[in-house]
Amino acid sequence: METNRQKKIGSVLQKDLVDILQGEIRKNGITNLVISVSKVSVTTDLSVAKVYLSIFPPEKGKELLESIKSNTPLIKHDLSQRVKLQLRKVPNLTFFIDDSLEYIEKIDQALSMKENPVMNRDLLEKRKKS
Repeated sequence: METNRQKKIGSVLQKDLVDILQGEIRKNGITNLVISVSKVSVTTDLSVAKVYLSIFPPEKGKELLESIKSNTPLIKHDLSQRVKLQLRKVPNLTFFIDDSLEYIEKIDQALSMKENPVMNRDLLEKRKKS
C-alpha cells in the first residue's frame, strides 16, 4: 500500500518527467512519436522510482526505452533541477514500458472473437510480471 507521501512524490516526478521527455523529443525534431508517463511508483524509503512509459507507436518502444535508460543520469539531473524545492534527494529512476493499453486491446479483440479467452486461456499470451 502506497503512503500519501509516496503518491505525492510519484505525481510530482510524473509531471516533470513528462515535460522532460516530451521536451527532448520536440528538441530533436521528432514528430511521429508520442511518449507519456503512465505511472510513477516510489519505494517506501523513497530511494527508487519506477517510471512506466506509454510509447506510440509501440514498435519504437524498445529502442526508445534503451535510449532513455542510457540517458538516465541526464534525466535525473534535469529532474533534480526542477524538484529541488520540493525534494531533498531525487530517487534513482528505473524505466519500464507500460504495455497495459496493448494488453487491454488484445483482450478486447479476443472478446470480440467467437472463442472466449476466459474459457481458453491460450488465446492470450502470458503477461510478464514487472
